Amino acid sequence: MTVRVVLADDQTVVRAGFRALLDLTDDLVVAEAADGARAVEAVRTTRPDVVLMDIRMPGVDGLEATRRIAGDRSLDGVRVVMLTTYQVGAYVFEALRHGAAGFLLKDIEPDDLRAAIRTVAEGSGLLDPAVTRRVIEEFARLKAPEAAGAERLAVLTGREREVMAPVAAGLSNEEIGKRLIMSPLTAKTHISRTMTKLGARDRVPLVVLAYETGLVRPGEH
Repeated sequence: MTVRVVLADDQTVVRAGFRALLDLTDDLVVAEAADGARAVEAVRTTRPDVVLMDIRMPGVDGLEATRRIAGDRSLDGVRVVMLTTYQVGAYVFEALRHGAAGFLLKDIEPDDLRAAIRTVAEGSGLLDPAVTRRVIEEFARLKAPEAAGAERLAVLTGREREVMAPVAAGLSNEEIGKRLIMSPLTAKTHISRTMTKLGARDRVPLVVLAYETGLVRPGEH
């Protein structure tokens, strides 16, 4: 499977490095961008599968660019992965809130990069459930549950709310099925309906919302 990728980073050497790694595979770099505004334009023009997005860029930064991409319903098939030099940080958390599918460290190993791109392109969402959840938990500890966020959960059935907890814990459909005594297919159906009702592109927003609303608390799995 060829994965179409847009590289967005203000450093030419970084873009060149990632392009060189991807050129060794079947993946195809369809565009590069040195700032967020150009990244959004490139995404709308080329419709890639995955965007590797730097967080800090001049003008429109990666957070705003991610928000614009995630907010455009015509780009639902595009997954944004944030590039960062730190595992945990406020910028990474905000990126996940804005619709990023996950994040990668810029010094990632080549094989891990290729595997991550394929994971996201296939719609799996979380690159690494444990690491992504740790980022979300870290910042959930610093803030009280949001009432506005809790109101969003009102559209869910009791079963759909129940499914969000194991999703937030990073469990697979099979594991969720075992925990809630249902088939993996039924678990997948509940998750899909939950994502549709909440306007989520993948599982990441469900994890964020579960913690922000207090449905799941840091340390609970």
